[in-house]
Amino acid sequence: MATEESAGLARSAAVKLSEMGERTKQLGTAIQDPERQSRIVLVIVCVALLLDNMLYMVIVPIVPDYLARLESESEHSHDVIHANSSVNSTQNQNFDVQIGVLFASKAILQLIVNPLTGTFIDRVGYDIPLLIGLSIMFVSTCIFAFAENYVTLFVARSLQGLGSAFADTSGIAMIADRFTEETERSRALGIALAFISFGSLAAPPFGGVLYEFAGKRVPFIVLACVCLADGILCLTVLKPFSSRTRENMPVGTPIYKLMIDPYIAVVAGALTTCNIPLAFLEPTIANWMEETMDASQWQIGLTWLPSFFPHILGVYITVKLAAQYPHLQWFYGALGMVMIGASSCTVPACKNFEQLIIPLCGICFGIALVDTALLPTLAFLVDVRHVSVYGSVYAIADISYCVAYALGPIVAGKIVHDLGFVQLNLGMGLANVIYAPALLLLRNVCLMKPSYSERNMLLQEGPTGLYDTIRMEERQGKNESHSTVANCAHVDEHGKFARNSSSYSEDETFKPEYI
Repeated sequence: MATEESAGLARSAAVKLSEMGERTKQLGTAIQDPERQSRIVLVIVCVALLLDNMLYMVIVPIVPDYLARLESESEHSHDVIHANSSVNSTQNQNFDVQIGVLFASKAILQLIVNPLTGTFIDRVGYDIPLLIGLSIMFVSTCIFAFAENYVTLFVARSLQGLGSAFADTSGIAMIADRFTEETERSRALGIALAFISFGSLAAPPFGGVLYEFAGKRVPFIVLACVCLADGILCLTVLKPFSSRTRENMPVGTPIYKLMIDPYIAVVAGALTTCNIPLAFLEPTIANWMEETMDASQWQIGLTWLPSFFPHILGVYITVKLAAQYPHLQWFYGALGMVMIGASSCTVPACKNFEQLIIPLCGICFGIALVDTALLPTLAFLVDVRHVSVYGSVYAIADISYCVAYALGPIVAGKIVHDLGFVQLNLGMGLANVIYAPALLLLRNVCLMKPSYSERNMLLQEGPTGLYDTIRMEERQGKNESHSTVANCAHVDEHGKFARNSSSYSEDETFKPEYI
């Protein structure tokens, strides 16, 4: 009897194990489906961008107060009493400088490293740099959680910039690589921008509440756990160390050549200019609100949170308009810069918290228009003017953001001190309005439509990219070669286009066809 029961349990266990194995196999097959994998990739990248921006802003309500407490404890432990007001003033000024340098260190290191990471991403692909970035961000978050002095916090903040240089650039480039159709690409990049916005705007209240009720370590430990989960998902789904994904990669255009491309330079300048108001207001608006409108701490903490909703609205509107009128991308960007300029000029005129919300929402709405219109334009420019490898071009975009956010915490306070808060906002607003007409240069570029997209040629000639390798395997045996393939351009060993019948110079590698 006991033997029969044991045999029955063994059979039942075997059946359950078989069912579990079958389900695991089905799950693995589903994950390998290109369309589903693209969606999973979008989730992984969006979580990485969310984490990066939450880490960037979560320290705003935590670190200044924490460092002030450490300094106060140090003074009490040494029984130091500062009776001279000039000494106190000098110490306060030094403390403000320390906070500004700490905040800016992330963007400064990211700015320095980005040209190298862009080239590295073009060489090895997008998945390994994304995993490297997530790993470094995880380490920096853990250091933040347990840091107990300024030097350790500075190291953690700088490490975060290094991780962001890998994760942000490779993540955005991976989205551009996976979503090849312009409408899908705009929608996917719009979703990524929404996560960036949510991370930046929700982090201060998230960090402030947890810091107040649970201590300094808890918000960083929560973010570290999310980062670890995203890294594990990246490792299991993308399989970054599979050599198959890096075979026959096309040689991307060097970053210095992309930087001197006039169209890419115009887009990079617009991205920098439109983010200057946000980068310069974040470290200065709290003091101004206290001095001019006697704002409470909860008002200061929630200053930017309402701006999340117009930012999402701006992303949604731009994606919808770009789907119907893709040739007007330059106009959406120019309109966004004018709105940013007008809103920035009206900030100093606000007399209370309710009035201030309106221009801040206008700034974030305008930034959404510019970012959502111009980020896909960068990928399009690479497609029609260079080689469709996106690491370096999105490293340039990341550099553009970092220029604004590296200068903000250091320069903004100095400008307010020397010239005043009103002059700062008028200058930023005027810069955006003046720069907006420069986007007219993109008018003809956005009308370009290649006769044969480079990606389709690569899929006909053979797999040469990351995602193309998977796509080509599915197409083999299903698509008949077109008679026009013999006359199409192909990529040589240097990553340049050439026709079978004759050679072309580098400037003639791709001839756009106007609509």
